[in-house]
Amino acid sequence: MPHHKSAAKRMRTSEKARQRNRAVKSTVKSALKKFEESPVAEAAEALRQAAAELDRAAKKGVIPKGRADRKKSRLARKTNRDAAAARG
Repeated sequence: MPHHKSAAKRMRTSEKARQRNRAVKSTVKSALKKFEESPVAEAAEALRQAAAELDRAAKKGVIPKGRADRKKSRLARKTNRDAAAARG
């Protein structure tokens, strides 16, 4: 237990932030999973939603901007590769 009033407050605020960050990360993971499970025809829409969630998490500081950009790039490459394979 904290010995100082400020340490107690810091513990409370840290816990609130941790809960918020977990919720945002969970939303991102759900969007990524939905993207992975989506058929090729719906991949573009799933990519758009996943990218939006990644951007939102980066904006809130839950994940670094570079990580969000890297994941979006990889998802876009996968979408393009799958679409090309589906075409022939």
